Amino acid sequence: MRSSVSRRPPKRRSRRSRSAWPTTPRSDRGSVTTATARRVRQENAPAGPGGRAPRRRRTRRSTLIGLAFASPFIVGFLFLFAYPIAASAYYSFTDFNLFQSPEWVGLANYVQMFNDGVFWKSLANTAVLTVFGVPLAIGIALAGAHLLNTPVRGQPLYRALVYLPSIVPVVVGGYLWRWLLNAQYGFVNYFLSWFGIEGPAWLQEPEWTKPAIILMSLWTVGGTMIIYLAALQEVPKELYEAAELDGAGMWRRFTSVTWPTVSPVTLFQVIVSIIGFLQIFTQPYILSQERLNQAGSGPGQSMLSYAMYLYQNAFVFLKMGYASAMAWTLFIITLVVSLIVLATSRKWVHDGTR
Repeated sequence: MRSSVSRRPPKRRSRRSRSAWPTTPRSDRGSVTTATARRVRQENAPAGPGGRAPRRRRTRRSTLIGLAFASPFIVGFLFLFAYPIAASAYYSFTDFNLFQSPEWVGLANYVQMFNDGVFWKSLANTAVLTVFGVPLAIGIALAGAHLLNTPVRGQPLYRALVYLPSIVPVVVGGYLWRWLLNAQYGFVNYFLSWFGIEGPAWLQEPEWTKPAIILMSLWTVGGTMIIYLAALQEVPKELYEAAELDGAGMWRRFTSVTWPTVSPVTLFQVIVSIIGFLQIFTQPYILSQERLNQAGSGPGQSMLSYAMYLYQNAFVFLKMGYASAMAWTLFIITLVVSLIVLATSRKWVHDGTR
């Protein structure tokens, strides 16, 4: 059935309306294109034998603007980082006490260092703190991250409480631990007395000073724990489900699924922890204070760390040359230990490519 409404033919634009639009005559189109090309050639044409001056000016201007924005970092790097490194390398071969001009002595500072008994004592103390402190910090952080990854009520609160000590200033935490480790009225010994254990004199007996420093250092393990927590949350749940279907227990799931997945994070944490313990200063400095702002070295020099002895030579004895030699020796030790860890990491780090 045909519609009763008749279709009207579409309106055609009149010649007048079409002619109202501005158009370019065909005869002029070639001239417009030619003019545009001529203008582009003129802009890019070399201005004489010197080359393309406009482009060079734009490039030079962009370079100057970039250098202006980067100048704060460049100036800070040169004067606060590069110059001190170069100066300390030079001073390590001189006899310098801040009040006289440096006198070149060659390798005398390094020879004196290896004949210095206090140097070896401080190095041994630092080595003990590193050997025992790093595994404890890594183990406690990984175990705590497992607990924080367990879905329980109040989980965000527990995570905040664990991380809270990490944002407390180290000096404030040091004086707090001086009170906690006090042999007479400290909370640590009071807590041990609940179980019938007589607490030791943490800061007065040489065999207990290093455990006291390590215990204080473990107080700020919350930062490492949060990093491990982020790594654990990236482990695919399908791997745990597949391991459970294969009958794997908790320990088997940890060794076959969790540890290989978080091993790259462990490598990072091990290197950072080693560097931190080799440079440890604030904790033994505060715990060894006999009076306020008067640090010692602990009973039998048991708290004298490498960084503390370096500080004493530089700012107490004013032996800047000797302190610079110690600083470069510490740098070499840190570099060698880090390279050894990286070399052995091929056997226990699983990055997905091996």
